[in-house]
Amino acid sequence: MVKETGYYDLLGVKPGASAEELKKAYRKLALKYHPDKNPTEGEKFKQISQAYEVLSDSQKRELYDRGGEKAIKEGGSGGGGGGMFDSPMDIFDIFFGGGGGRMHRERRGKNVVHQLPVSLEDLYNGVTRKLAVQKNVICEKCEGRGCRRGVVEVCVACGGMGVQVRICQLGRGMVQQVSTVCGNCGGQGQRLSHKDRCKACAGRKILRQKKILEVHIDKGMRDGQKIVFHGEGDQEPGLEPGDIVIILDQRDHPVFTRRGQDLVMSMELQLVESLCGFRKPVQTLDNRTLLVTSPPGELVRPGDVKCVLNEGMPEYRRPFEKGRLIIHFSVAFPEPNFLSVPKLKQLERLLPDKREAGEPDGMDDDLYIYADLEDFDPAHQRRQRCYYMEEDEDDFHTGSGVQCQTS
Repeated sequence: MVKETGYYDLLGVKPGASAEELKKAYRKLALKYHPDKNPTEGEKFKQISQAYEVLSDSQKRELYDRGGEKAIKEGGSGGGGGGMFDSPMDIFDIFFGGGGGRMHRERRGKNVVHQLPVSLEDLYNGVTRKLAVQKNVICEKCEGRGCRRGVVEVCVACGGMGVQVRICQLGRGMVQQVSTVCGNCGGQGQRLSHKDRCKACAGRKILRQKKILEVHIDKGMRDGQKIVFHGEGDQEPGLEPGDIVIILDQRDHPVFTRRGQDLVMSMELQLVESLCGFRKPVQTLDNRTLLVTSPPGELVRPGDVKCVLNEGMPEYRRPFEKGRLIIHFSVAFPEPNFLSVPKLKQLERLLPDKREAGEPDGMDDDLYIYADLEDFDPAHQRRQRCYYMEEDEDDFHTGSGVQCQTS
């Protein structure tokens, strides 16, 4: 007859629970209330560790069942409730293989990362994409045991802990305790005979499974933005599953470039359009047609930048608010000799008068030096030699000084 059930209640098990049930209950609660995960639950974590420390030891458990917590504190726990009660992290380290908070972080599975190519239209309009992923899942037939219930053999090499502790002599009076993964059971703490292994998973406890994820891409999302599916990563017995992380990878668009919430594009005008006005259609990312206009008389010069308000990218989670459509203008001039000389004269009369350059007084026409324009090639360099002249009394002569190359 059990005198007290307080430790059993803390672990959420019945007084007749087996060692395996105690171990499973402690594992679940210790991970949940560990200070790394719940900093405010330190006292709860300590109580759970105390309960498991007593109930996992057959002698202490028998003493507790007969006399309760008082009997443990009075001598059954190694003197006045010291030892494990003073440091609940110690039992956590031993149970999970050492390392405290570091090991707690390792008890969570790794995240699985996938890149998802998307178009600028997808980010503008929002879309739902389906993504097929391969992941490990716990075998349902054996419930992650790898065998039938009740046939698991505790590894004799590590005593079911999954780790082996060695004492290394470093020097006189100096020793070091080293924990390594048990090579006999591969850190599982148990061994299975071939005949008892689960036929579905062949004793591996997990199966490879294909899963279809529906990825909802909201309007206004950005290139490189992450979409996280919490707990959808690989499963493994005793581990909290990691996440599947989807990273959006935007492809280039032939017309628009995104700059924050703005869309940027280039528009080429003919000379007559830049001078006399134009009406040009622009196909938007949601298949509307904008008619970009400039009235006659409002000149658009090469390099001008104008914008259309509220026609840029929608804002993330505020899709009715949009940025600007920014347009960079260039002007294409006509080909040489596109008009005959008489028509050029007519055009000249229509255009504003030339601004004649001021002529120096008294300079004759034959004194002007006419310069013809040539096409400029920035890759072409003109080379010349220059000589430093040395003066020798009243004469100058070509010296053998430094030769300079200029461009």
